[in-house]
Amino acid sequence: MVFDKDVLQQLLKEKQIDTTEGLQDLLRDITKEVIEALYQGELTDHLGYRKHEQNAGDGQNARNGYTGKRVRSKVGAVDLEVPRDRAGSFDPQIVKKHQRDISGIEEKVISMYAKGMSTRDIGAHIQDIYDEELSAETVSRITDAVLPRAKEWQGRGLAPVYPIVFMDGLVVKMRVEGHVRNMTVYLVIGIDLEGGKDCLGLYVGKTESAKYWLTVMNELRNRGLEEVLIFSVDNLSGISEAIQAVYPHAEIQKCVVHQIRTSLRFVSWKERKAVAQDLKSVYTAATEEEALGALESFEGAWSAKYPHIGSSWRKNWPELSRYFKYPKEIRRMIYTTNPIESINRGIRKVTKTRAIFPTEEALLKLVYLAIQDMQKRWRQIGAQWGMIYSQLSIYFEERLSKYVA
Repeated sequence: MVFDKDVLQQLLKEKQIDTTEGLQDLLRDITKEVIEALYQGELTDHLGYRKHEQNAGDGQNARNGYTGKRVRSKVGAVDLEVPRDRAGSFDPQIVKKHQRDISGIEEKVISMYAKGMSTRDIGAHIQDIYDEELSAETVSRITDAVLPRAKEWQGRGLAPVYPIVFMDGLVVKMRVEGHVRNMTVYLVIGIDLEGGKDCLGLYVGKTESAKYWLTVMNELRNRGLEEVLIFSVDNLSGISEAIQAVYPHAEIQKCVVHQIRTSLRFVSWKERKAVAQDLKSVYTAATEEEALGALESFEGAWSAKYPHIGSSWRKNWPELSRYFKYPKEIRRMIYTTNPIESINRGIRKVTKTRAIFPTEEALLKLVYLAIQDMQKRWRQIGAQWGMIYSQLSIYFEERLSKYVA
């Protein structure tokens, strides 16, 4: 124990500590005394003699009073008396010059911001806990400090191979040139050779086009990503052409769940359940041949009323049906981008407190912090990854052999 139990009980009794507020006051006093004692020890080492002793040196430097300083701590604001020397050469290390925070309060602010609290709520929370006033502007400046880290993270080097890469997006509102517009934040999530998840990047999409996605793909390649076996993506405009241009050997699986949602968008509410049930026989078929037969039956039943559904499935079939060639463990993983839906939910949880983002930097800052917070809890895919990887090793033996010893 830091304190002898009996001594501690006697101290609490003498100070008449019987409330949490009283305990906070006592802890502040203890913090002050400990830091000031350490200051004196540092100054003694610096000068070469103890306080109240005759200076054994040449007499050119000596103690020279104190300077007041207030710092933030985990138990509230603490007023310190910092000793000085005449030469002004004393440089304390326990609490450095210009240091005003000994609690790590900035990291706490950033952590709360990452969990979706507004700047004003954070300021109020800090006031309640630490008795330290932080304006919304101060909180914003503190969180702005993560922007260089976010940019460094966005440009960091990547592993040369990710067997599976998912791409999906979520819509937020952002102010652009004085107007509020819907903007999509696209996430790129990779599954590495050990079955771990990694966010490879995030992008704010102003337009969906092959040219835009080509820029994204080239950035991933320039950061070191040489090989992707399978991309699982939403039916984004121009995405397939961009993937094929940069990763010509990668297989593309378009998200079946997104295709179903698109199919049901214009179906009347009364018939939606029946249409969805008939579509289920298509994407849950055991083989691609059975799936095509089920699609033909679906068209026979519904094309007169909803011709757009069958034509959309036919048009996208080569990339919707890619998963049929794989066993169920791989099918379950790649047929939809839902494996990253939990990430999207986590981001929506923190973005919902912001009705409108004032700038792209504000948006990227919050999403980056949310991802960093979530990554602490990410786990590997689990025992099934061994079976998935062994299957991928056979299907893509030649391509993987360059990266696996």
